[in-house]
Amino acid sequence: MRRTLDVFLSIFACLVLLVAGWAQAANVKAARLWPSPEYSRLAIELDEAVTFKQFILKNPERIVLDLEGVSPEAALIDIAGRVTPQDAYIANIRVALNRPGVTRMVVELKSEVRPQVFTLKPMGDYGHRLVMDVYPASMETIESQVENAIERAGRKAEVNRPVEKEAVPSTEKTGKEVKSEKAAKPAKPEYVRLITIAIDAGHGGEDPGAKGANGSHEKDITLSIARRLKGMIDKIENMRAYLTRDADYFIPLHERVNKARKVQADLFVSIHADAFIKSHARGSSVFALSEKGATSAAAKWLAKHENDADLIGGVNIAVKDIYLKQTLIDLSQTAQIADSLKLGRAVLEEIGGINQLHKPQVEQAGFAVLKAPDIPSILVETAFISNPEEEKRLNDEEYQDKMAMAIVSGIKRYFDRNPPLARNKLAQNF
Repeated sequence: MRRTLDVFLSIFACLVLLVAGWAQAANVKAARLWPSPEYSRLAIELDEAVTFKQFILKNPERIVLDLEGVSPEAALIDIAGRVTPQDAYIANIRVALNRPGVTRMVVELKSEVRPQVFTLKPMGDYGHRLVMDVYPASMETIESQVENAIERAGRKAEVNRPVEKEAVPSTEKTGKEVKSEKAAKPAKPEYVRLITIAIDAGHGGEDPGAKGANGSHEKDITLSIARRLKGMIDKIENMRAYLTRDADYFIPLHERVNKARKVQADLFVSIHADAFIKSHARGSSVFALSEKGATSAAAKWLAKHENDADLIGGVNIAVKDIYLKQTLIDLSQTAQIADSLKLGRAVLEEIGGINQLHKPQVEQAGFAVLKAPDIPSILVETAFISNPEEEKRLNDEEYQDKMAMAIVSGIKRYFDRNPPLARNKLAQNF
């Protein structure tokens, strides 16, 4: 009897300790999965920091995460249902209690990968986050994906390009009249080679960007306008467009620049939708890089807000430095900034025809995404999403088309005045 009582008390004590442990466990606020062509991201948001262990298992390939002090809550278990067949790297996710106080997450993979697991402190609307980025084992895979994307863009441009039929003169017209009509026809700009435009849809994935009064997210609007812009550019002879992101996923600012340089882009156009502390602020803007500080207090505030995208989206600080040599090259950017201002003015003139301008001139500030030393780069703030009236316009397909067309017209005007030269060797040597 005494022995039975001792066993019962021992079991009861263990249960008490287990319950107390779960009572102190970190609560999972959300679990999100963001697949992209370059990598897949798994983000677990918690109300407090978490301790974890990770290891890789072979045959088949798996990544194992042991989360200490975390219970297998619904938010974690449900993440398995969000894995899609289109995910290039993750095949399945399993979550279960491994032992008292430890939840195990097993990420089944489609091939050998190079995972990065790191934590992020609270930022913006997010609490503590544990992030797993699943990259292919070889960087050559990413390089080939970028090359294939730009090749597809070029082929699509050829398919979509309208075939111009030569007009057949009417037999009723005299030879003199026909000759006069041909002479009156404006000369067609002659570009010496195929021009590549890198289009950067701002924000994405873990980084939603600004939020409108009616719940619109900047990342969705920028992607929609960017896709329309690409479609219009691909139909222009001697031009093709490349999207730095073509779906809802996060790309660090330095990597947006790197992707543009890898495809040897002639121009870089980043699409955004303003938010400001005052809801009545309105109008469209165009920005270029500045080496000497911002041209206005608002431009400085906006640049800081946009540069915070890395903190909100979540960059692994441990590996970020390896990219700095490529993106923050210590070269004079005077020529790049001069060309960027020319491009910005041409685009601003066209945008002014469809929307009120916030400022009548191209502004400048230290935007990290504009720091390619060899590519004229501008950031287009299409309108203020924080203004309820402009938020409504930003969600209107007709306005999005007009905005995209205005940007295209500005790009064409820029090249009419500044024909492209031979390929810049700088982009090939870094």
